[in-house]
Amino acid sequence: MRIALLVLFLCLLPGLTRAAEIAPTPLFERDKADLARIEAYLNHLKNISADFLQIDDRGGTMTGKIEIQRPGKMRVVYDPPSKDFIVADGDTVHIWNADLQSQTNVDEGSSLAEFILRDHVNLGGDVTVTKLERFPAKLELTLIQKNDPAMGQLTLIFEDKPLMLRQWRVIDPQGVTTGVSLQNMREDVSFPSSTFTFVPPNFGNNRTQDH
Repeated sequence: MRIALLVLFLCLLPGLTRAAEIAPTPLFERDKADLARIEAYLNHLKNISADFLQIDDRGGTMTGKIEIQRPGKMRVVYDPPSKDFIVADGDTVHIWNADLQSQTNVDEGSSLAEFILRDHVNLGGDVTVTKLERFPAKLELTLIQKNDPAMGQLTLIFEDKPLMLRQWRVIDPQGVTTGVSLQNMREDVSFPSSTFTFVPPNFGNNRTQDH
């Protein structure tokens, strides 16, 4: 099911495997400074739009467009021939599966990536930083949910100097890895008011699934 690939990024699948004990990374002063920079950068992002390339661990690829309006709103549309899309309206994530002509609705608060959409991003609190790695001109930050590590693992990959979100990578509860690369990212975008309103293409038919 094609739509499942981006759902892996959202980590909306319930924890089906037993959580491994993952210790938080020890934080030194340089680490704390980098985390503060990342927090400030993510909190600065309000309205963004980007093209994306999605790759699963079997080599399957898909492309599309993602639009985010913080706090709480997001729209993901896949390029043709796929007609799948996802809308987060601030309370609920609506997932449209074109093959099944059905929608699935999930509480936005059940998402590991929901913290990116929050009004204020905090890299402490209910998420745990398990790894912070530095590479030439790149930072990688790995997170888990503190209260439910089995929900999955999210790695955010930033270009550095200047700091810019370029990729994320998710390992889901079954150990499946999905990566998403952002391209042509635009900030301070103005969106039509209907962008984050979910309207099923088969509006008027009653083939709806709610989970």
